[in-house]
Amino acid sequence: MASSEIAQCLSATLSPDTNTRIAAELKLGGLLNAPEAGLALSQLVLASDVDISLRQISLTPAIILRKYVTEHWSPYFQQFKGSAPSPEVKAQIRQAIFQGLSDPTRKIRSLCAHTISSIANCDWPDEYPDLLTSLISLLSSLSPDSVHGAMQVFTEFIKSDLTEDQILPVLRQLLPVLLNILGAPEQHSALTRSRTISVFRQCVESLYMVKDQYPEAVKEATATVLPVWLDAFKTLLNVDPRADVENTPNWDGLAIRVQIFKTLDTIQTSFPRALTPHLKDLLSAALNHLSALYPTFVHYYLQSTTTVPHSSEDESIELTHLVCPMLDFMANVARSGKAKDWFEGPNLAGLISGVFSWVQMTSEDEEEWANNANAFVAQESDDTLSYSVRMAGFDLLAVLVERAPVAAVATFQSTVQRVIVESEHARNAGNQDWWRALEASLASVGSQAEDVLDVIDDEQDSGRAKPIDIESLLTNVIPNFLILSQFPFLQGRAFVFASQYAKLLPAQLAGQYLDAAVQVLEASEAGIPVKVSAVKAIHNFCQNIDDAVAVPMAPRIAKDIGPFLPVTSEDTLTLVLETLAVVVQIDDGKWVTEDLARSIVAAVLDVWMKNNKDPIFISILTDVLESLASSPAPGIYQTVVRQALPTLCNAIMSSTAVDSWIASAAIELVSSLVSGAQEGGLGEGFFAMLAPSLFSCLRTTEDRDVIQNGIACLTLLVRKDINQIVSWSDPATRQSGLDLVLEVIAKQLQSEDESGGLVIGDLIIHLLRRAGEAVLPVLPQLLQAMVTRMRTAKTATFLQSLIIPFAFLIHNQRDTVLSLLEGMNVDGRSGLDILIQTWCENAETFQGYWPTRISALALCALFASERPSLQGLTVKGDIIVKPETKNVIMTRSKTKQTPTEFTSVPFPVKAVKLLLHELQSGGEAASMGFDAADVADLDSDDGDEEWTEEEKANQGFKADEFAFLSDMLGPRGMAFDNDDALEENDDEDLKNDPVSTMDMQAHLLSFLKECAARNTNNFSAVVDQLNPEEIIVVRKAVSN
Repeated sequence: MASSEIAQCLSATLSPDTNTRIAAELKLGGLLNAPEAGLALSQLVLASDVDISLRQISLTPAIILRKYVTEHWSPYFQQFKGSAPSPEVKAQIRQAIFQGLSDPTRKIRSLCAHTISSIANCDWPDEYPDLLTSLISLLSSLSPDSVHGAMQVFTEFIKSDLTEDQILPVLRQLLPVLLNILGAPEQHSALTRSRTISVFRQCVESLYMVKDQYPEAVKEATATVLPVWLDAFKTLLNVDPRADVENTPNWDGLAIRVQIFKTLDTIQTSFPRALTPHLKDLLSAALNHLSALYPTFVHYYLQSTTTVPHSSEDESIELTHLVCPMLDFMANVARSGKAKDWFEGPNLAGLISGVFSWVQMTSEDEEEWANNANAFVAQESDDTLSYSVRMAGFDLLAVLVERAPVAAVATFQSTVQRVIVESEHARNAGNQDWWRALEASLASVGSQAEDVLDVIDDEQDSGRAKPIDIESLLTNVIPNFLILSQFPFLQGRAFVFASQYAKLLPAQLAGQYLDAAVQVLEASEAGIPVKVSAVKAIHNFCQNIDDAVAVPMAPRIAKDIGPFLPVTSEDTLTLVLETLAVVVQIDDGKWVTEDLARSIVAAVLDVWMKNNKDPIFISILTDVLESLASSPAPGIYQTVVRQALPTLCNAIMSSTAVDSWIASAAIELVSSLVSGAQEGGLGEGFFAMLAPSLFSCLRTTEDRDVIQNGIACLTLLVRKDINQIVSWSDPATRQSGLDLVLEVIAKQLQSEDESGGLVIGDLIIHLLRRAGEAVLPVLPQLLQAMVTRMRTAKTATFLQSLIIPFAFLIHNQRDTVLSLLEGMNVDGRSGLDILIQTWCENAETFQGYWPTRISALALCALFASERPSLQGLTVKGDIIVKPETKNVIMTRSKTKQTPTEFTSVPFPVKAVKLLLHELQSGGEAASMGFDAADVADLDSDDGDEEWTEEEKANQGFKADEFAFLSDMLGPRGMAFDNDDALEENDDEDLKNDPVSTMDMQAHLLSFLKECAARNTNNFSAVVDQLNPEEIIVVRKAVSN
């Protein structure tokens, strides 16, 4: 195929005539199926006599040659359509495109680089072994064009194609060449030199990835390579940054600085020790950049009198691209605890002042946020995905307050006071932008409200002066801004700031602020920024001020918020819903009227129907419905149920497998109504209305979320009003509600899908606790089904669901249950054998507070029973540690080669081992047998050299921080994965159960002492079979 034929075709695709263009595109599609098409295209690329616009079109990655590579090169590519060229033709194409990397036209070089990168993904190293050496040769050439082309390939290549064993040899060749290019500004463009740093950063990341595999080689590489590059970075940063943005046609020079700070951040994360000697110089350089570039920021971004110039390669290089990584780097250094003495005095003051200046709203922000409520809400959301200078600045402030609380907050005070004075002068001078610095300062101090309030409390508790006078701001400064409707962003910020510090407001002033925010909601002329800010302020006020202040206005606020629900979306709707959820919780909703409840429920259901796939909305809507349903005001619960339940039942009944998420969410919303109900007070006809749709759905669905939500809903119904379930029967089948609940359990036990997990166990437990008598006739069949399923169950949560109900029954009716299990036969094994084996193997993986306790109590009961059937059982004991696996991390492949083996021990021995484990995990730290001196001080690159003695003693934290973490995690990390300890509203039944409230430590110690005194179950012989550490724990327990 001749290049000329493709060239004619490509020319025709540029024709203004639609028919000609379509015909050419169809013909081109046919031509590309020919094996030699790629060669013809690549020859076109090199043909300097061809029109430049045609050469570009022939190489645009998304259209022709790259499209050809992805569709016809190899089955490696997902879009492959066949007609791959022969190896010989491929070699010619690769050679031609590689030549294009040195083309005098920049766009051709860039497009060739993208195409080579795609081919390298597929062919290197097997079919394209000389690529790497060829690229390094190009870099070593003196041609700026060749270096530019090769650098673009490397930018993608290092990232995606080097394997662990290739990284080190390649870096030895590559890095010196890159450093030469970086150090030759007279030869190479700033953008090419910036790419050398980008590739170097990817090299650092690659080194970090292989440092465990090749520790010595990586140590040597970092020791020799990093200092040289860091010195180069310091030299480059010491050049005045204004030279890159003043009196210059473009800002290409900034690209080098951007890549330097991104790379410094990477080194700080991966090899912090190498950075330590340079930190103070680098931090000072960063602070100098913030100061030196600020006038440029004001000119181009705040005043927007001139547009930012494009780069020489038509890309945008913004000041924000530099400032974000710079602030990130400084935050990470501060967070690490290094260079502590740099973050003091003038540096701290300069840094905080700099952040306050750089987080000002730009004119572009102002334009977008004035018209886009979602963008305005998202920019300050904690979980925002849009990263900005403002977010990076707030993050740095948070670290500074955490590391030097009093000094940082005192600097907030002096900076805010200075900004107030300067803004007043600017306003009097007629400067229309006078409000920007004020808004930014209030936003900055507001972003740290929680920590600032803590610092104020701590200082006052210690008898020292407050480092910041927020009350003075709230009384004398902020009220003046609440009426500045011509400056909506400052007006809105004033409301939000006051609400963030609402805890410091006297009741009367808090009421006045709240009233002012509500008036803004009601004002028809107020724009988006102020109304959104008012909603945000109301949300904060209702959380942070006394109910007594908020109650008089609660009905008015709820009515004002209602109209926002149908007209908002995304982030703004989330904010409105969260505010409504907070408002209906004021004073437990005693003020809610039936009319208001009806209108809120109607609005909530409307939002749900429009957003029935959004888990965040559904979560907030369930909170709103639960709060309304739990209101003690007369008739409110009944009103909410009458309004919501029929609609939700219809949604459950009409949902199909295709739109199962509707049923799942509807069941969640029904559960919120049940949660809000008083115990025994679901109200007449509640279950009768819900049952047909709920059971019909659970009978047919295979959707995991529907199953889990449905079972959780049934569990709530059992807990709240078991009598309705027992007394109701299906008019069609005459089955009772209890029969249908048991049918759901049976279906889960027979299913191979174990996604029911913990929820099915909760349902069985509560059924046994609440409907013990009613369940008795079917209990043997239920237990038989559970034991049978134990043999095939795989997941830890599902096994726990099967075992814990037995633990509950044994704790309450030990001998009856054991007799039943002894008489049970499952394929030649007794039910007792299956249960005990499964229990012993999984007991240490049980989750939750109540389950682990009931398991321990039941094990005590089993041990004390001394039944021969239990004494004769042998179960899995401890891991057998072999010489070849000692101190080795066992990967899956190693475990296959050397399978893990366990000892076998009698059940009474295993029971005592498990009880000792429970005793230790419950907080008997000393009984663990560890001493602080036993923990070796490992030499690592975690950069802890500058930790204080206090921080070393507490694993890098201050004593009070460490104590807080310990409290949060609980003994031995118990609370970390313990829903009951973390979730306040979780299962009140089990929280108030004697099992949860008893002193488990005392009980276990008492049990062990009693066994020792009476030699229960031949206790002394059992203890002799424990390991040495366990014997020490038993002796301590018995002698205490």
